[in-house]
Amino acid sequence: MGTLVATIVLAIIVIVVGVVTLRSIRIVPQAKAGIVERFGRYHRTLNAGLNVITPFIDRLLPLIDLREQVVSFPPQPVITRDNLVVSIDTIIYFQVTDARSATYEISSYITGVEQLTVTTLRNVVGGMDLETTLTSRDQINSELRRELDEATGKWGLRVSRVELRAIEPPATIQDSMEKQMRADRDKRAAILQAEGSKQSAILTAEGERQAAVLRARGESEAVVLRAEGEAKAAAARARGQAEAITTVFRAIHEGNPDQRLLAYQYMQMLPQIAQGDANKVWIVPSEIGKALEGIGGFLGVPRDAAAAGGEAPAAAAAAATDAAEAGADAAGSITRLPRP
Repeated sequence: MGTLVATIVLAIIVIVVGVVTLRSIRIVPQAKAGIVERFGRYHRTLNAGLNVITPFIDRLLPLIDLREQVVSFPPQPVITRDNLVVSIDTIIYFQVTDARSATYEISSYITGVEQLTVTTLRNVVGGMDLETTLTSRDQINSELRRELDEATGKWGLRVSRVELRAIEPPATIQDSMEKQMRADRDKRAAILQAEGSKQSAILTAEGERQAAVLRARGESEAVVLRAEGEAKAAAARARGQAEAITTVFRAIHEGNPDQRLLAYQYMQMLPQIAQGDANKVWIVPSEIGKALEGIGGFLGVPRDAAAAGGEAPAAAAAAATDAAEAGADAAGSITRLPRP
């Protein structure tokens, strides 16, 4: 009987020791923290790893996650400065830096962060109009993060980032904005088209002006070159005629022709002067009589020789008479006008 009692007592002692041991040992996971209370007051904070507490005296509160947490809050209605109600959906990134403050400074830090976000968001957006609100997300995010970080510092929290996930204005405002955007796009398209037409017209006019300038410049240069060519050709012809006249003059003086030969050549040139369809009137030179006398003297006998000899050959007289008649006929042909 005594042995049985001793066995039962030993078993109870072993069970009690086991229970005490189990209640004394606490294993805290990584990135977690535990608050230990002794007799209802804060005693210490358990870090990650194996920890030992006093059983039946110390009490371990639920573990607190020390990792960065992401909390998405439902859309909140916010009134802008121009009295328009917009629905804003926010996301908060925060981290618990002090487990004791997060436990004892506020009952629920998640609810506190949510309500603080709503009030701060209404305060920030209330000073902006709708257009500024839609285009100033970075500014709103920065102001929200600064305000939340300052307010949640005593709660043992650190707000690292605040994002506005959606800003939804009323349906009527969205319709008006879409119409305004379409009107702006149409306006910009019309302006761009007008500017394109204007630029095209300017470039076309500029091209035509440059083409006209180049064409006029080319024509001017062509006229100048043509005039230079004609001047050079005229100069060459004049030089050639001068050389020909000089050659003829030199040949005449070197040949020493007499008066009768020159008169004969003069009579031969008269028919060439009278040629040409455009000639209407001819002027008989005053030297025609002297030329005829020269020809007659060339064909007949000189007067001094006739006076000295007393007789002239009949053939010479007849030749002189024929020459005179030929000269008269030539003179008559020169003075005759052609039919119009």
